[in-house]
Amino acid sequence: MNNRVAGLVSILSLLGVAMSVNADESLETNTTQSQITGTVNVKTPLLPIEKARAEVWGLSETEWHRYRSLMEGIRGSISPSTISPIEVLGIHAEDAAERNRYAETWARMMREDVSRILTFQHAYDEAGRRLFPGEQLIDPNRLPQNNPKSLDLSSEDRVLFFTRPDCSHCDNLLARLLSRVDKVAGIDIYLADVNSGDEVTVRAWASERGIRPEWVKRRKVTLNFDAGALERLTGGQALLPVLMRRRGEHIEPLSASALR
Repeated sequence: MNNRVAGLVSILSLLGVAMSVNADESLETNTTQSQITGTVNVKTPLLPIEKARAEVWGLSETEWHRYRSLMEGIRGSISPSTISPIEVLGIHAEDAAERNRYAETWARMMREDVSRILTFQHAYDEAGRRLFPGEQLIDPNRLPQNNPKSLDLSSEDRVLFFTRPDCSHCDNLLARLLSRVDKVAGIDIYLADVNSGDEVTVRAWASERGIRPEWVKRRKVTLNFDAGALERLTGGQALLPVLMRRRGEHIEPLSASALR
């Protein structure tokens, strides 16, 4: 009997060893496979609204999952809620090629959006002239000023003038400003609603408003694209036209009444 028990124990021990070996081999196999293929994250299917949003941005489901994951981390905690999925993926691109691809996509989107904005702005301006001919929407001279006293202009000052095409009130103020071109150090004109680099439009605009080429050559008048300069100076709180005085490195708002 003792021999039979001893034999049974030996068999059970061998089975235990075999099971342990098989378990270890299975674990090693799974580990090796995980090391080879990489960790596989189980992704929940996108909701219909998420699929629709991904399609609007031209992103695959994989890209949308990555964007959503990034927004759950530091990117979502430090970025504004309006940051686009393209920017998020571009900022966290895994290599230069991917970064360039997202950058080009974003550049095309922004260019198309600027074109749409300018087209609508021109349509709005035309509607205003057609519906309310000869009327000004806002008379800047009647707006309250932070400083009730108009700033004086001297021969050492440069005047910054922010304007846009197709603005009759802007043109009237520009004419008053140009009449004083010899009394100041210079006039720096910043033209909004014009694509950066469109020098043909700028030159035509300047010629139509009597800006002399010799003024430009002597830098008594400079012609510039706005390119966000006004927004940086005012925080986006100003309506065109806008006058500013630059004295040295100091820039401050200038009332239109200073040109009387």
